[in-house]
Amino acid sequence: MRRFRWWWGALALTFVVVLVGFIAFTGSESRPGQPSPRQGPPGTGPLTVVSIGDSTVSGEGAGDYTPTTNGQGGNWCHRSPNAFVEQIKIPDVTARVNLACSGAPSEQIALGEAKQWTEPSQAQQLADLIKDHRVAAVVIAVGANDEPKFSAQVSECFKAWFSPQNPPCSTALRTTWRSKVDAMVPKVTNAVADVKKVLAQAGYVPADYQLVLMSYASPVGPQIPEALRSLNGCPFRTEDLEWMRRDGVSVLSDGIKEASRATSARFLDLSRAGAGREACSGDPASEWFSRLTLQLRDLGQVDRASHALQESFHPNANGHAQIANCLNEFLAARAGNASCLSGPDGKLHAAPEVVAR
Repeated sequence: MRRFRWWWGALALTFVVVLVGFIAFTGSESRPGQPSPRQGPPGTGPLTVVSIGDSTVSGEGAGDYTPTTNGQGGNWCHRSPNAFVEQIKIPDVTARVNLACSGAPSEQIALGEAKQWTEPSQAQQLADLIKDHRVAAVVIAVGANDEPKFSAQVSECFKAWFSPQNPPCSTALRTTWRSKVDAMVPKVTNAVADVKKVLAQAGYVPADYQLVLMSYASPVGPQIPEALRSLNGCPFRTEDLEWMRRDGVSVLSDGIKEASRATSARFLDLSRAGAGREACSGDPASEWFSRLTLQLRDLGQVDRASHALQESFHPNANGHAQIANCLNEFLAARAGNASCLSGPDGKLHAAPEVVAR
């Protein structure tokens, strides 16, 4: 009797071992009726990279604007085929969509009723886009048109050049700039959060796409040849340009980085991207930013005259090509923050952020 109890016990033990082995072997396999692991973003349509934001993203200053965004029906978003998004290269990405609009504040990027040059919320436009596109990356630059009103400050500095008897424009900005940037941060945070919300509602999880928040570059540097410190180039005072490069752009960049942390977006710092290649830094062919640009043909048309200077002091086509080069490297890394810096080859590269331990 003991012999039979031993035999049944051995048989039961063998069965358990075989069963455990079978489960271990088949556990990682998809079973009938179970969904297979998802490969990439959900939905249907081409794999796409999307750009969202203001003039830095739309392509203002890069020329060749699409007719529908070059004043048609009051739309002055100035989207250019030379914008950096058109030059982003990600494996398997076959579509590139630019939703950015020149002058856009955070409110128009966020969900809501705010419009910019007749165009509705960019987050809502993204919601419409992902119905038939699969988004692999969203690149955003926003904030300069909120309280900092960076373009308006550049205009004030431009006006100060005409009145040398008055204080430089940077005199007042030194005391108010940081508070303006502080007021901007929650608005940028809300706009980026709405972009994430749109994607989450469409079934996206963070691993499905890359979310990038970019800062801004200084369009003009302080080392301007005297001959170009005029209406033929860059009419600014040296002290104002020194403040813009040293304090203005860096404080603005810090504020945008704060918003990136709050939204878990990757941060790409462009605050030093234009060093040595700003407008009026030398040969126009080697500069990455537009100089003072006046469209004379627009002055004769009432509906276009107020936009005749709109292209001034923005990344030009060369600048967008360099930003695209940096972005391609940044997106390929897939993690961490970085700065766009000029390398020995004269091109912009993504230098990974060194985190102190």
